Amino acid sequence: MTTYETLDLQSRVARYETALDELRSAHHDVRAVLQDQVLYERWQQIGTELGFIGSANGQPQDLQALSQQIPQMSESWAS
Repeated sequence: MTTYETLDLQSRVARYETALDELRSAHHDVRAVLQDQVLYERWQQIGTELGFIGSANGQPQDLQALSQQIPQMSESWAS
């Protein structure tokens, strides 16, 4: 193997290692986003099961209605 071929091979290996590091980083980022989304959806599902109701924009619909739900939820949790 000539010096030129050795340098070319080293250059290609360095590019490969850089690409692999970028791929790992992208994989980690995508995984984190997906986990956050799954956890958020599960959090919303649990909230719905517990009787917390939100409007389309995620804000409580009516504070008085929520205030009326609190004793009912407390009773259900106590049993």
